[in-house]
Amino acid sequence: MERTESRNIPWIIKYRPRTLKEVIGNKEGIRKVVEWLKSWEAGPPKKRALLIYGPPGVGKTVAVEAASRDLNLELIESNASDYRRNSDIKSFAGLASQYSTLTGRRRVILLDEIDGISGSIDRGGLKAILSVIENTRCPIVLTANEIFDPRFLPLRDRCLLIEFKRPSVREIVSHLRRICLLEGIEADERALRYIAEKCNGDVRSALNDLQAAAQGLTRLTMEDVLWLGYRNRKEDVFKVLRTIFYSKNCITVKQAVDRTNLDLDMLFEWIYENVPYHFDSPFELSEAMEALALADLYRKRIGRTQSWSLLRYVIDLMTAGVALSRVGRTGRWVPFRFPQRIKLLSSTKKSRELLSKIGSRIGEKCHVSSRVAVRDILPYLRVIFQNDRKSAEGLARWLELDKAMVRYILES
Repeated sequence: MERTESRNIPWIIKYRPRTLKEVIGNKEGIRKVVEWLKSWEAGPPKKRALLIYGPPGVGKTVAVEAASRDLNLELIESNASDYRRNSDIKSFAGLASQYSTLTGRRRVILLDEIDGISGSIDRGGLKAILSVIENTRCPIVLTANEIFDPRFLPLRDRCLLIEFKRPSVREIVSHLRRICLLEGIEADERALRYIAEKCNGDVRSALNDLQAAAQGLTRLTMEDVLWLGYRNRKEDVFKVLRTIFYSKNCITVKQAVDRTNLDLDMLFEWIYENVPYHFDSPFELSEAMEALALADLYRKRIGRTQSWSLLRYVIDLMTAGVALSRVGRTGRWVPFRFPQRIKLLSSTKKSRELLSKIGSRIGEKCHVSSRVAVRDILPYLRVIFQNDRKSAEGLARWLELDKAMVRYILES
């Protein structure tokens, strides 16, 4: 497969399947799609529309795109949520379904994400789609995440239904492994499996995670992907960041905070980590960092005084304040980076937990707090443990330290 795109292109675009052989999973569903498209060679079949449904990221759209290329069909594609009114649907899909192409190739119309349209009488989107299906002279394919809403009953009756299911972990791991080879990355099999298990069958999400974790690396280990456990998938944090960094509408930017379950501290870390990479101008970068610095001051003040009325200033500064720092526009794509401070905490979680336990054991015996024990007593214990084995054994028994704790004191 030729991949001449720049390294800066998102991998979900760079490695978007171009043929059916590259589509992950759902082999039976793909077979039915191809079979239905080929049936038009003998004239319109009984079901003039195909409705592919299933969770996000399982390959519904790319399967239709790849099938069109493999069968040499001209694909007319649109997101149905952008065509909600009766007139919009008829002007786009209605006209396309009646006229042949200039080249003589057969045509297929794809209406993506039809569960995003309105079924209300004043808009009439569903009614228009039903009318187009009834009169079409070419295949019409619709995709949806969820089709069992009662308002879609007439549409289900008119379409051939094909379900796309989540690919298996094994299939996703195989896909990720192939991409790592193309990118020159030596990947730990456990790390790829961890990504595949975390994505819940969403191939797009898995590829985004792989790119975020492997960025700048030639070897991907388990430690490089453990932070993915912190990812929130209510709405991809990358979309939220993109809104904050590139929108000029303050209301839209502030509302982005409501579209994720990330707490403000975690979102602040995401923004702080990525601002230097997305603001090219020194002036813009200075303004954005100044807004974050003020937001951080308010965060600390809230922590000290519990004055939660100040929270609105934190949100305004870290979202609208950052967004309004941008004066110009950038045409280049820059990947988002996971906060290194959070990544560090994730990779050192076990050692920090062990240190906390050691501090508790010392504090309990010496009648001090764990913090004081770690700060003031542990350094002396470390010297004793490294130089006087007999005393170390006695202290270990007295403090009730296990082997892992003793090893930590000796090696740290």
